[in-house]
Amino acid sequence: MRPRTAAPAIPFPAPESVPTVDPRLAQAVGRPVHGDSVARRTGQSIRRLAAPKAQPGGAEAQLARELQVPVPAGRIVAVTSIRGGVGKTTAAALVARTLQRARQDPVLALEADAALGTLAVRLGAPTVRWSITELAQILTPEMHLLDITGYLVPLPDGGWLLPASQGRVGPPLDIPTYRTVTLGLRRHFAVTVADCETLPGEVARTAMDTAHARVVVAPMTVEGVGGTRVVLDWLSGLPHSALSSTVVALTSGTPDQNLDLSTAIGHLRETGVGVVHLPYDRHLAAGGPIREELLSSATRRAAAQLAAEALQRAARAR
Repeated sequence: MRPRTAAPAIPFPAPESVPTVDPRLAQAVGRPVHGDSVARRTGQSIRRLAAPKAQPGGAEAQLARELQVPVPAGRIVAVTSIRGGVGKTTAAALVARTLQRARQDPVLALEADAALGTLAVRLGAPTVRWSITELAQILTPEMHLLDITGYLVPLPDGGWLLPASQGRVGPPLDIPTYRTVTLGLRRHFAVTVADCETLPGEVARTAMDTAHARVVVAPMTVEGVGGTRVVLDWLSGLPHSALSSTVVALTSGTPDQNLDLSTAIGHLRETGVGVVHLPYDRHLAAGGPIREELLSSATRRAAAQLAAEALQRAARAR
């Protein structure tokens, strides 16, 4: 194991750790709900008892193998959307935590959206300290992984987080900072999942252009699917083909959608991208930290499929 290098000179006072949720609000949070209702969980239990045992080579085992496939170091998966409030950060958190739990090599969740992002909350980090902007000022090529992790947030389920801020309004994240950090950290992490700002932000455009795989989060609405199709047409015009390395996460914000799912998926797949449907989940809809044991069974499967498809595309990229 390599020894730590000398600590770099810090051109500013070292930041203090701050809670991700105001303690006064944390006391008011109620009991988290399960993604599946009691009736649905009961029905699932009955079906499992009645059904034959799953074969070792089933779909879940195949997904597990796909999540553990070897990848070249420094793969970056950029997650964005055409507007806020559609589940972008939730999708990024699901992809990051799925990879962090499934893989033995280090996986980083990077918050590349300084607009009071909630990635730290969704990933269950109790406090944050260093931000992407601060790390960019002290990052050097001589630093090893042990040096780097001293500036990151260790996550409860494994893996690491680098937040964009300490929950305060600050200067927007710029392209040089994003490039400095992603290029400086990529050799230390097998996969980095970047939760980017919404399109057409400059950092989001840069992230989408330079990532090895892209996840575009779209709401399951007529305008959401239509707007995302426009973004996919833009991706097709990038200097290197981006559609083959893009997955659309189609999110259901309510339990009762009035858009036909198969039609929406078909409309997006016409461009050549993969599409994964993230169903409505009561646990996710309530906000707060994502707890694996409270996700619905459909959400767990969808999250694993989304992470696997993004990883496969990142592994193939040159």
